[in-house]
Amino acid sequence: MLGSIWILARHSQTVPYHKISGLIFGTVYNITYQYDGDLKAEIDDELKKFDGSLSPFNDTSTISRINRNEDITPDTFFTNVFRRSMEISKETNGAFDITVAPLVNAWGFGFKKGTFPDSTMIDSLLSMIGYTKVALAKNGKVTKKDPRIMLDCSAVAKGYAVDVVAQFLARKGIENYMIDIGGELVAHGKNEQNNLWRIGINKPVDDSLSLNQEIQTVLQITDRGIATSGNYRNYYYKNGKKYAHTIDPHTGYPVQHNILSSTVIAKNCMSADAYATAFMVMGLEKAEQFTKKHEDIEAYFIYSDEKGKLQTCFTKGMKQYLKPE
Repeated sequence: MLGSIWILARHSQTVPYHKISGLIFGTVYNITYQYDGDLKAEIDDELKKFDGSLSPFNDTSTISRINRNEDITPDTFFTNVFRRSMEISKETNGAFDITVAPLVNAWGFGFKKGTFPDSTMIDSLLSMIGYTKVALAKNGKVTKKDPRIMLDCSAVAKGYAVDVVAQFLARKGIENYMIDIGGELVAHGKNEQNNLWRIGINKPVDDSLSLNQEIQTVLQITDRGIATSGNYRNYYYKNGKKYAHTIDPHTGYPVQHNILSSTVIAKNCMSADAYATAFMVMGLEKAEQFTKKHEDIEAYFIYSDEKGKLQTCFTKGMKQYLKPE
């Protein structure tokens, strides 16, 4: 009996850790896992199916066809994201909203062309914004109160893609893995050194080209999903004023809060991704109030004080993940 236990322990130590990377949703993924075999082809196939459901850049994807008002019954990927998005939209009083795409596009195109959308355009677009204006009917199809409504799950899809890969690895019986898709992560088990996974939170400095990778702090974590949302790498300047890429679904305008980034830890990455986005819309004070009422999530905020200096604050439960200096 002791001999068999020793053999099993020895086998576990000799199973190699694989590191693979690739491109998906216009970003990079990096996955580390312990397994006797290369799973890149199977993982890429899983992500391709996901892309065919939720990518707004894929003309044949489920979400693109729904945006064109085609008669289509959504697949499971889309349905899962839609339902969770509606739940979080309700919890955050619409701070998270997958119908905000027309406003995001208007501001994005406006900055690129050098002209802002005016108040008349904003008011017109706001008439077709709102998570309460879309629903899943009993037949499984999406219904819209206005056919012009466009859905964009970009603020939650990467997080869910991480969860999908995690579920795939779990089905393979893999216990030790870390999945990173564009900065949204799931960590499970232990790393190659048999320690908790170490995840860095970047310091939020103006860096639209993502050249600065200075670390603000390091988390030690396992069995959780992690996501960070921030405006420090996606912003515009016009007439000397900085505008964030995060659009407030209530006002139709870019947020002007002092919060620079929000990192959220949750049971799954899809939820962490959505909450991180919602907190950027809410601003620091409302985000802190929200986390006090939702003990199932932890958050780490970086913000700018009145003098422009970087400051941090975090939930009580976040302390267990912070690496001692």
